[in-house]
Amino acid sequence: MNLETYFEQTKGMGVLSTADDQGHVNAAVYARPHVMEDGSLAFIMRDRLSYHNLQSNPNAAFLFREEATGYNGIRLHLNKIREEHDTPLVRDLCRRCKMKDNTDVTRHLVFFNVERKLPLVGDGELSPT
Repeated sequence: MNLETYFEQTKGMGVLSTADDQGHVNAAVYARPHVMEDGSLAFIMRDRLSYHNLQSNPNAAFLFREEATGYNGIRLHLNKIREEHDTPLVRDLCRRCKMKDNTDVTRHLVFFNVERKLPLVGDGELSPT
């Protein structure tokens, strides 16, 4: 499955799940990730619980339910590889204009490797391409 094509063409709702180093779990609604040239995924994050959890535990899961009826979508197991803060790339990738114009808010661009791709329902792994 080509994630760049999938996320460009598919509308839906995403949930990013993180946990701190003690295992306290958080789930938050997130937009579709940005698929980078190297195949990594990037999310723009503010200084909130999901971001703070990733400082002590680099593992996350992203569930994406397609807008169409039914239970179509994907689950991704992620591992944080790096991050950057308030860079030109963050501003270029930002999809929400209000956020673009607000320079008082720190925005983090957090990059992840995709460790596993699973269907939304079921246990069969999706093809890597």
